[in-house]
Amino acid sequence: MQAVYDYIVVGAGSAGCVLANRLSEDPNTSVLLLETGGSDKSIFIQMPTALSIPMNTKKYAWQFETQPEPYLNNRQMHCPRGKVLGGSSSINGMVYVRGHAKDFDEWQQTGATNWDYAHCLPYFKKAESWAFGANNYRGGDGPLGVNNGNQMQNPLYQAFVDAGVDAGYVATEDYNGEQQEGFGAMHMTVKNGRRASTSNAYLRPAMQRPNLTVVTHALVHKVLLEDKTAVGVRFAHKNQIKEIRVNKEVILSAGSIGSPHLLQLSGIGNKDLLEKAGIECQHELNGVGENLQDHLEFYFQFKCTQPITLNGELDWWSKLKIGVRWILNKDGLGSTNHFESCGFIRSKTGVEWPDLQYHFLPAAMRYDGKEAFAGHGFQVHIGHNKPKSRGSIQVVSNQPDIAPQITFNYLQHQDDIQGFRDCVRLTREIINQPALDSYRGEEIQPGTHIQNDEQIDAFVRESVESAYHPSCSCKMGTDELSVVDPETKVYGIKGLRVVDSSIFPTIPNGNLNAPTIMLAERAADLIKGSVLAPELVKVTGDTHWKTQQRANQPKR
Repeated sequence: MQAVYDYIVVGAGSAGCVLANRLSEDPNTSVLLLETGGSDKSIFIQMPTALSIPMNTKKYAWQFETQPEPYLNNRQMHCPRGKVLGGSSSINGMVYVRGHAKDFDEWQQTGATNWDYAHCLPYFKKAESWAFGANNYRGGDGPLGVNNGNQMQNPLYQAFVDAGVDAGYVATEDYNGEQQEGFGAMHMTVKNGRRASTSNAYLRPAMQRPNLTVVTHALVHKVLLEDKTAVGVRFAHKNQIKEIRVNKEVILSAGSIGSPHLLQLSGIGNKDLLEKAGIECQHELNGVGENLQDHLEFYFQFKCTQPITLNGELDWWSKLKIGVRWILNKDGLGSTNHFESCGFIRSKTGVEWPDLQYHFLPAAMRYDGKEAFAGHGFQVHIGHNKPKSRGSIQVVSNQPDIAPQITFNYLQHQDDIQGFRDCVRLTREIINQPALDSYRGEEIQPGTHIQNDEQIDAFVRESVESAYHPSCSCKMGTDELSVVDPETKVYGIKGLRVVDSSIFPTIPNGNLNAPTIMLAERAADLIKGSVLAPELVKVTGDTHWKTQQRANQPKR
C-alpha cells in the first residue's frame, strides 16, 4: 500500500467493484479498494444453484438481525449483507431486474436531478452483455453477463406465464425492456454457467492494473476529516491500525447498512444520536441512516400432481450429479438460480406502474434449500414492492465492530398492509387459472383457510420475510433528509461521496443489484467529469390504469 491514493473506495461490493474498475481505467489515477471480507473463489459462490449457502455463511456475509419489528409481532428479521469480494452480488439470488422506468422518473421528481430513466438507461446498457443481443434497451458488450439460465426447460415455468395471461394480464417479451408489466422469462446475472458478480465482471479484469490496489480483510473504522474535508480513512488490517490519505476523494460503497454506519462512526449524522453513542459530531446531517426501505415477500406453495419439480433433485446423489456436471461443463441445473419465469403486475386500479413482483420456482422449499414437505411442489414468491413504511440505521457505539441498530418498521403503513392482502387474493386467482390445472395440487401455504383480511394480516405478519433489498438510507436529493446531492457528494463535506443502493431516494420495483450497478457506472462518469447522453425510448404500460387493474378479463 502507498501512503496516498487519488481515490479510496470503501467496500468491494456491487458498486465498489464497478468504481474500482472504471476509476482505474485512467493509468494516471491511483485507486485503493478496501474490503472487510476475503476471496470469492468458493464453489458455493460461483455455482449459481448454491445461492442459499453464501447468504447464510458468516465468512461471506454480515449476518445482521433487525431490532424486534413492531408491526411484525416483534420478530427479528435476518438481514445478510455481502462480506466478500463482490459484496452482495456474490451472495444474492442473481436475479436481474432493473425496475420500472417510472421508478427512476420518481427519483428525479423527488430531487435527484438527471437520475430519470432517460439518464439511467445508457448505464444499464453500458454495464450489460445481454445473451440475446443489444437493442435500444439492452447492452451487448458490457462486463455483466445476463441470460435466462436454462431457457425455462421445466414446463412449469411456461405454465406460470400462461396462467398470468389466463388471469387477464399480458405477456411481456422483456420486462427489462420496453414493457415491465406482465409475465415472462426472468433474467439472471450468470455468464458461462458461473455467477456474474461484480467481482467476476468488473474487479478481476482490473486487478492486473498497477494503479489499482485491492486490500481484503480491512475493517474501516472511520473517514478522516479535516476542516469539513475528507482526507483519508482509518482501518484495521493484519492486527494493525493504518491510515491512508487521499488526493481527491473517499467514496463509501459499503452498502445500505455499512455506509450510513460508517458516516456515523466518522461523526457525520444526527448530533444527539452520535453523542449518545460516544461519538463527537463533526458534521450534523440528520438524514444519515433515515429513509430506510426494503422489500418484503412470502411464498405461496402448492403440491404438484406431476413428478417434474426440483423436489425430486434434493437427495444427496442427485445433488452430487448436478455438482459434478457443473464442475465439468458449467451447465445443467447447477448453472441456474431456478427463478426462470416471473411477473410484474399492478395491485389495484389507479396504480400507474407495477408494484407487485413474482418469482416462480418449480420446487417447494425454504430459503435455506431444505424441503418444505415430502413430495413434489412448486412455489411463487410475491411481494408488494413500493412500500411506504420507513426505518432507520442507528449507530450504538463508537466501536466499528459493533453492529448498528437496524429497524425497518415493516408494515407500519396501512397501504403496505393492503398491498399484501392484494398479493394473497391476486396470486390465488392466477394460480387457479386453466394453464396450471394439470400441475396444481393442494395449496400448502398459506392454506385455503386463510381468507378474510384479519386472517391474511395475521399470516403475513407471521410468515413474511425480507427479500434482502435494504436501501435508501443515505438518500440522494435536495430535501432536509437528503445525505448526498445528485452528484453523489455528501452535503457539507468536501471530497466525500456515497455510491451504492443507500443513496436511492425510493426503492424500485424489483431486485436491487442491477440498479446499484447502473448507479455506480453513472457515478464513475460523474466523478471523471463526462457522462453519457440521455436516451429517450418508448415505455409501454396499460393506458387504462386509472380505470382497470389488468388488461383483460380472467378466464376464471
